[in-house]
Amino acid sequence: VPKKCQKAREHFATVRTQMESLKTKFPADQYYRFHEHWRFVLQRLVFLAAFVVYLESETLVTREAVAEILGIEADRERGFHLDIEDYLSGVLTLASELARLAVNSVTAGDYARPLRISTFINELDSGFRLLNLKNDSLRKRYDGLKYDVKKIEEVVYDLSIRGLNKEATVGAGGEK
Repeated sequence: VPKKCQKAREHFATVRTQMESLKTKFPADQYYRFHEHWRFVLQRLVFLAAFVVYLESETLVTREAVAEILGIEADRERGFHLDIEDYLSGVLTLASELARLAVNSVTAGDYARPLRISTFINELDSGFRLLNLKNDSLRKRYDGLKYDVKKIEEVVYDLSIRGLNKEATVGAGGEK
């Protein structure tokens, strides 16, 4: 995993170069006029950066760190920037991928990872519940997080039913 993360980080150098080029293609004060042209790609890049950081440290990457990885600004006033909604959408995509990772980890025999993912996703869900989301695409994506939480809870439940989470808990340094 560390080698793959390093390889992914190397690809972000190309992304930074492309972002520098994109910044010159439109007037700085017309960011939102053209935002729809790169919105999806930016959300996907946020997801990729967040996934790499999660795999490296099992923490949530900050918006500022993602902006730095992508070579753009975090603050709107400074020009081409990472919009907060794009950041949040990328984080929600991360949650969906982590739900898949939890299932695949069990298949690979790693019973501790789904428990750690469950803790992470539950904290993420708690954070999103604090937000007052309008009835827009971000709200719909957040609704999908509820299904990801459920999917991971089912994995953890299956592990506990089979008695496999005791091994994972002891292996993770915890006690039951």
